[in-house]
Amino acid sequence: MKKETIGKIMDLSKEEFEKYFSSCPVTATMNKIGGKWKAIILTRIKMGVNRFGHLQRSIPTISKQILTTQLRELEEDKLISRKVFAEVPPRVEYSITKMGEGVFPILEAMAAWGKSQLN
Repeated sequence: MKKETIGKIMDLSKEEFEKYFSSCPVTATMNKIGGKWKAIILTRIKMGVNRFGHLQRSIPTISKQILTTQLRELEEDKLISRKVFAEVPPRVEYSITKMGEGVFPILEAMAAWGKSQLN
């Protein structure tokens, strides 16, 4: 970022700052996939772990409430789809959408960078 751009950003009001960063591509990406669990959830679904109970067991440290919230957000952002089967008891399966598939090159780049930091 250029110095004059940083100076302009520092002079923005809170409202102007929010407006400026709402159009930032990195912010948009992080709003969709940021946080502790979304990348893990997306990866598990891609691996075929596509039912709520299986997801919860495959991520033992996530709470039921957080998993529910994160799945809803991923569905709202159209990164996953949710299919409800008319059975008793009801069965729900999650799958990666076409838009969600586009996230995986980003996650792979993040994994490569993270791996380089662990060494």
